[in-house]
Amino acid sequence: MGGDTVHRLAERHGGALRAEKGQRAMVAEVRVGEHRVALAVPTTYMNDSGAAVRPLLRRFGVEDPARLVVVHDELDLPPGRIRVKVGGGVAGHKGLESVRAQLHTADFVRVRIGIGKPPGRQAGADHVLRRPGKSERELLGVAVETAADAVELIVTEGASEAMNRYNGG
Repeated sequence: MGGDTVHRLAERHGGALRAEKGQRAMVAEVRVGEHRVALAVPTTYMNDSGAAVRPLLRRFGVEDPARLVVVHDELDLPPGRIRVKVGGGVAGHKGLESVRAQLHTADFVRVRIGIGKPPGRQAGADHVLRRPGKSERELLGVAVETAADAVELIVTEGASEAMNRYNGG
């Protein structure tokens, strides 16, 4: 879900994600309003996302982790629900744990896209990796658009404004 959102942001702002030498990610630079934004989708396994994030922050001169926005799927939210969060725990999300371990902080912004809990006794990893059904795909497609809107609002107005708008209901 995170990668889909980043690709959508690149499309919206005339960018194209491409492999960049020395980076473990597909990268694009775009403008969102008056702001220069680096978009990236790690090419590592999700559980090793931090290995891509840390060099990207260095490459783009980002020293404040609060300027990093991570978009990710979230089992603890119903499918299609969007929430914005700053800092806090990682709730067992291996990709977020990797980013936190590499940065030595969890003080980054997250745009969480709900995918719901796995049915029955299905493992979380299997649920995340399965192909969603048609109705769920449509719901998640809308969620990707909304998540992209949330990222744009974070960039232009700040995380607090995005939390006010997207964490209400």
